Amino acid sequence: WRRSAGFWLPKSVQHRPQTWFQFKRGYTQEIRLRGPADGEPLQPFGWIVHTHKAKSGWLERSALFRVLAWPYLFKNYSVGDLAEFLEIYGIPLRLGKYPSGATQKEKLTLMRALAMIGHNAAGIIPQGMDIEFQKAADGDPGAFQLMMEWCDKAQSKAILGGTLTSQADGASSTNALGNVHNEVRKELTDSDAKQIQKTLTRDLVWPIAVLNGLATEADRCPCFVFDTSEREDMAQFAKSVPALVNLGFRVPRQWAHERVGIPEPEDDEDILQPVKRLGANPPQPPAMATAALNRQREERTMADDLDDEMQTVTDEWIDRIRALVNDAESLDQVRDGLLALLPEMDIERYADLMAEALRVAELTGRDDIMEEANGGAART
Repeated sequence: WRRSAGFWLPKSVQHRPQTWFQFKRGYTQEIRLRGPADGEPLQPFGWIVHTHKAKSGWLERSALFRVLAWPYLFKNYSVGDLAEFLEIYGIPLRLGKYPSGATQKEKLTLMRALAMIGHNAAGIIPQGMDIEFQKAADGDPGAFQLMMEWCDKAQSKAILGGTLTSQADGASSTNALGNVHNEVRKELTDSDAKQIQKTLTRDLVWPIAVLNGLATEADRCPCFVFDTSEREDMAQFAKSVPALVNLGFRVPRQWAHERVGIPEPEDDEDILQPVKRLGANPPQPPAMATAALNRQREERTMADDLDDEMQTVTDEWIDRIRALVNDAESLDQVRDGLLALLPEMDIERYADLMAEALRVAELTGRDDIMEEANGGAART
């Protein structure tokens, strides 16, 4: 520990080998420093002790070590046996023949020649000596390879929970099975992270909080947490979120940033802008935007005035026709009454209003086309 800016903080964290420690068995198993009898208890606030519960059982049997010890040992023996097999049976047997009466020096010369031929494919021997190449005995290296493959799969299943995230046999390995094995690997990763974060909270965060007077109860102490959430597929996320928003879902922006792993920008930080599409109008200055808004209001007012005048004419026609139908006693009277009302209806006024409305619509359309051609410039 060290004192920094008025706070007690860890100066360093040093790894100590397992040979320093021993177990004390009882109702609750405990790791202690090696010493007489049951050993020495670990000093509070001086150790970070992580006991990983990979499987049930006694504490010394709960880690992955006991599960991986045998596959590790068998694999190393199999690799050594395979190397020895290839060295013995991979090179043909060389048999040297020397004549009777050969001296010890001549025999050593023949032996060196046999060794040189085996590794260098070249050598010399005295005249009168022969070298024969014998066929090596038949052997099958598949047994060693089978043992090594079994060890690899056993280690992968113990560590990752499956085999298809680290190796594929070409027979039963499919994308669907690979995704299933990957889900198991993700669950093991999350479980390991939860166990480690509990250890760091108990042996690191809690001592810092207590020594600096920041917490007096474990329930009030901050917790060390790993972020194990996986990021969303941006392509799928960009399609689904706008659809949900259009349906009325209220999606917080901070949640969306966390799901895709994009941090919120700072106030003075540069941000990416959407690329302007070809032919799209540039953003208008405030004065131009105000003028455009005023023009829209004038056009809307003119259309409302024409609609009111036309409504007055059509209301008069409807009232007279309704009175005629109410007073008539037969369809013949309705027909004769309509023929009598037709000359009295102000058709010319209605036609004038329609012509005026068409002229306004045509002028408005031309004006909009000219504005788009000028890139949104102000009208004169």
